[in-house]
Amino acid sequence: MSGTVSYSRRDFMALGTGAALSAALVGQAQTAAPAAAPVITRKIKLGLIGCGGRGTWIAALFKKHGGYDIAGVADYFQSQADRAGEKLGVAADKRFSGLSAYKRLIESGVEAIAIESPPYFHPEQAAAGVAAGKHVYCAKPVAVDVPGCQSIAASGKQATGKKLCFLVDFQSRSTDLYIEALQRVHNGAIGNIAFGESTYHAECPFTRYFDELGKKPNDPEMRLRAWGLDRALSGDIITEQNIHTLDVMNWVMTKPPLVATGTGGINARPKTVGTCFDHFSGHFDYGDGLGFTFSSRQIEGHGTIPAGIRVRAFGNKGVLETEYGGTIMIRGAEFFKGGKTSGIYQAGAEVNIAAFYRDIIAGNATNVTVEPSVQSNLITILGRTAAYTGAPVTWAKLIASTDRLEADLKGLKD
Repeated sequence: MSGTVSYSRRDFMALGTGAALSAALVGQAQTAAPAAAPVITRKIKLGLIGCGGRGTWIAALFKKHGGYDIAGVADYFQSQADRAGEKLGVAADKRFSGLSAYKRLIESGVEAIAIESPPYFHPEQAAAGVAAGKHVYCAKPVAVDVPGCQSIAASGKQATGKKLCFLVDFQSRSTDLYIEALQRVHNGAIGNIAFGESTYHAECPFTRYFDELGKKPNDPEMRLRAWGLDRALSGDIITEQNIHTLDVMNWVMTKPPLVATGTGGINARPKTVGTCFDHFSGHFDYGDGLGFTFSSRQIEGHGTIPAGIRVRAFGNKGVLETEYGGTIMIRGAEFFKGGKTSGIYQAGAEVNIAAFYRDIIAGNATNVTVEPSVQSNLITILGRTAAYTGAPVTWAKLIASTDRLEADLKGLKD
């Protein structure tokens, strides 16, 4: 486990590239707009797993909420655990390190855990948390392979059975403009969908590790620091990063595709650096002539526009346009002006943190974010498998898969 290297969609939007569910599914209106001060009845003891940039940042948001005490932190690297612990006010004896740091954190007396480690570790850490009676707040993607997704689904069901809360943190699904637009689409605002486009175009956030990883490709700690360049640890860019656009596609369609085709490779980044592709291109076929094209890159765009995280769906009555950090709108007969989602990265997380608190205090263990998050995760693996194999892959074949991505953890301390 390590959250040592972390990056955010803020980085991409700063370069100009700009989960909770919809209100209908969650059963409560959620918005990424500034909210009233939360009602705090007691403090929840929260433990952070993964102390990189995003992990430490989101733990600070938990602390800002007012309903949480950050009672412990865990990371593979002791220096990272100490850095986060100092920032968050965590006692030295509650800063755990090593691959099993999360186990020691869970045993330390926390009530809930926030999982912000590399995706490869999410299923194992979530399962351990639920087994120990802890509420779970999990970053996306939830897993890197089909068995991992199935494990998360099982943990979500077990959490519900044990009256524990399990929330997957998708900012788009907790943002009012997305919720409003998608409700309108599902109510027929764009009519019958004919086809769509899903894209995630950005630069690579791990370039600072290219030289060192190229020199030390077999160094396990180096691979862990640069986990976003490791296929097994991250799930490749289509799962680790592109899940944000493919989740919106999944939200639009409300069902998985029947089959996917795709390509991808390492054509721009040095082939000696990591095992992840630097681009994907594909097609998701929903049957009856309806399909979504998809493309992504972690390649320098040299200012090309448009970039960022976008989904467009074209219907016989109108067009849905969404951009993470940009404009949400519907064009056509049932025009929806929408607006900008410029604050989505932080505001969406704050909405989910508040929802997690409310659910824990209220004993609401319906855990409605788990199922759609798992489905979106599986869709990324469907596209990835098609690109890796160069052949069409059906949904039925994918969900029956027992193939695992195995990370090489030899040489790492426990």
